Amino acid sequence: MSHDWPALTKELSGQLAQLRGGIPEVMKGFSALAKAAGSAGALDAKTKELVAMGIAIAARCDGCIAFHSKTALELGTTREELMEVAGMAVYMGGGPSLMYAALALQAYDQHAAAMQPAE
Repeated sequence: MSHDWPALTKELSGQLAQLRGGIPEVMKGFSALAKAAGSAGALDAKTKELVAMGIAIAARCDGCIAFHSKTALELGTTREELMEVAGMAVYMGGGPSLMYAALALQAYDQHAAAMQPAE
């Protein structure tokens, strides 16, 4: 699947503007959350943007990738840095499912043991 990412970003910006008009309080809250989460602190803004990009990749969100790749580039992200983030996203996209599968098995085993008649 191929995208024109700048066009997608522009198109989504227009659609998001419609949401701002239709659900202004939600969009104000989301904007405030994005600003607070993305502000430099212990991690700088570029690092936080790379985290967002990794999540966008792992979550398979085209719109998120469109916006976060643009912002990452604006913050000075190199292609090599993006490649490493992509590698981590690929790794983590599979890892959480594996971890939750282990937890689900543990829960199943504990429920099964609790349902056994007392001897």
